[in-house]
Parts: sequence; C-alpha cells; structure tokens
Amino acid sequence: MNRVPVVSKEGKPLMPTKPSRARRWVKESKAVGKWSDLGVYYVQLTSPLSAEEVQPITVGVDPGKSYSGVGVQSAKCTLLQLHLILPFGRVKKRMETRAMLRRSRRSRRINRDVPFKQRNHRQCRFDNRKQCKLPPSIKASRQLELRTVTELAAIFPVTAIGYERVRADVDQTKRKRAKSGKGFSPVMTGQNWAISQMETIAPVYVREGWQKDGNGTSQLRTQLGLEKDKINKSIAKPETHAVDGVTLACGYFVRYVPFTGSNSQGYTHKGSVNVTPSPFKIITRPGAPRRGKEYGFFRRQLHFEVPDKSGVRKRKGGTITPFGLRIGDLVRAEKAGKVYIGYVSGFTDTKKTQNFSVCDYTWKRIGQFAPSKVELIRRHNGLCVA
Repeated sequence: MNRVPVVSKEGKPLMPTKPSRARRWVKESKAVGKWSDLGVYYVQLTSPLSAEEVQPITVGVDPGKSYSGVGVQSAKCTLLQLHLILPFGRVKKRMETRAMLRRSRRSRRINRDVPFKQRNHRQCRFDNRKQCKLPPSIKASRQLELRTVTELAAIFPVTAIGYERVRADVDQTKRKRAKSGKGFSPVMTGQNWAISQMETIAPVYVREGWQKDGNGTSQLRTQLGLEKDKINKSIAKPETHAVDGVTLACGYFVRYVPFTGSNSQGYTHKGSVNVTPSPFKIITRPGAPRRGKEYGFFRRQLHFEVPDKSGVRKRKGGTITPFGLRIGDLVRAEKAGKVYIGYVSGFTDTKKTQNFSVCDYTWKRIGQFAPSKVELIRRHNGLCVA
C-alpha cells in the first residue's frame, strides 16, 4: 500500500495520497513532482487548499552502532522503511589517522639540536578535558539519524518520534553509578544528544531496549506479528533493523496499559495499527566501506604524507573536478548503449584520457565514462540512497 507524500504550496507537509491521484494531479498541473534528499518521490501542490487536516504520523528510530532502522507509520499503513549504514567505524579510523599525522607534523617542527628544555614545543591552547564529551564517531552516527528524521519531517506531517534508548555496558565498578544515571558512557551520551535534537522537530517518546514488560520493543514486535532476522544484522533488508523502527513508530498507536475486569485484572495492549508493505531504502554516506576496507571519498588533505626529496607532496583528496562536476554528485552515465545511475567517485585527467569514475551507493565502481556521456541529476548532498 504505497503512498506518495504531499506538500502544500508553502512547503507544509500534508497527508500522503495514492500514487494514481498524485499522477493525476501532476498531469492536470495541480501539483509538481519532486525528489527529496532521501530519494523519496513527493508532489507539491501549485494552489492553496481550503483545509489542511492531517492525521497522526510517527517516525520510529532504532539506533545502533553500525546500522540503524527507521520506520514511518500511520494508523492505517506503513509509509516508509529505511536502513541506515552508519559511519561509526569510518570516522573512528580517520580520527586515529589524523592524530598520527598530527604527531608526525609536530615532530618535524622540533629542533633536536638544542637541549630538550629549550626545544620549541607547542603549548596547550585550551583545556580539552571536559566531561560528557561526545566522540566524533558516535556523533557522526547520531547526526545521520538526525538528518534522516529532518528530511522525513519535511515531507511527512510528523506527530511524534519514537526512539529506543539502549543501556551501554560499563565496568563493574561503575555499574551502580550507571543505573543511578550518574555514570558516563559515550553511547548513552550520544543518545541523549540525539533525543534533545529531535525534540526540536516533534515530541519524542522513549522506549527502553531492556524493558521486559509489554512496552519493550521485542514484546511489541511480537504483539504486532513482525519477525526480525537476528542471524546476520549486516544484511540490508527490512527484517534486520527497519522492522524495529516500524515497531517503535507503532508504539504511538498501541500501548501496554492496565485493565480491570469482572473476574480478572492485569495489563494488555490497547489500540490498533495496520502494518503493511512499504518502500524500502538504504541510506549511507559517500565512500561506504566494503569488506572491511574503506574506499575513496576524501576531502583535500595537504599533509597526508611526508614530502619527497623535491619537497612536493602527492595530491590526496579534493572534491572538485576539471569537468564541472564534483565528487559525490548523482549522475546519469551512458556507455555502449546502456544507462547507469550512480555517484561520481573520481576522475582521470591526462593527455591521453579524460574519464569520470561512477560508483553505486556502496562506493563500488560501476565503470569509467567520458565527460560527454555523463549528465548531472543532482548535486552532492552528503547522502547515498539505494
């Protein structure tokens, strides 16, 4: 049961409509078809409406370390499922490399011919020993989730956001402090930061991942009749992570509440929601790693290597190409009568050859194409969608 998002003339999200109705609106010039940064097709009306009544639509976010699941749900149908490939490992490795290169640059500035006390060591410019510091790797993952929710709220009238809070493992000596809320964990700090940022978009209701009552994600998923694949969670399919995002979104419509009958009392799930098949998309950042290796989206790095004997460093990174396109742009490329859709990942500019390298969302190269056979679809927006 697919639905097409609808946006008013002023840009306000309205209730999604049927694809047939959206096609009729576009054909009759009552609306204009557009694409969001998440690769979701929506229509924007060309004339104002007399009434703009909307029904509750919720977004569920199941955060993880390497992958996250997002679901968009209304009371009648499931609107969208997303599988996010998080940049946690990528950012962590790059931060370690940056620290190593910084140490090597500082060591080259030291004059070792003078005594140690007279050497020119750079003094500390500020105090970086602050509590509740959010590591860049965790912040990058939470920022990708926040970017996704922001893009969804631009085309769907989001009423609430469901977020699963996960308790991170801590040392035995800090376990009591963590339970009391006084312990420090980068994972939990990142979740609190994400929740505070999402509250600016819509009200956020939190589900605890370790809950054993009916309000837990696992219990609600069983109540809804949804199945999760726990064998290999790295596979990009709805049953790995997106199913939990849909479950969290359904938590707005179905709740575990107490009841009292004539001869019994206890707790039961109250409310109704209809989970249906929906479009599924994979979201990641450019340069996604494959088979444990990281591939090519590098910004300009002047001090990546030590200069050679001539004092010249190798060119490393850069997003500008001499052919008018940038690294990460979504393009349509043609070769041998076949048309490919992908992202610009590099270029070759020599006296004999001038080519673009085009990759898919996993940053695996599709092929090399002549600049005259490559057409721009959309400028680089920091996301790769499958």
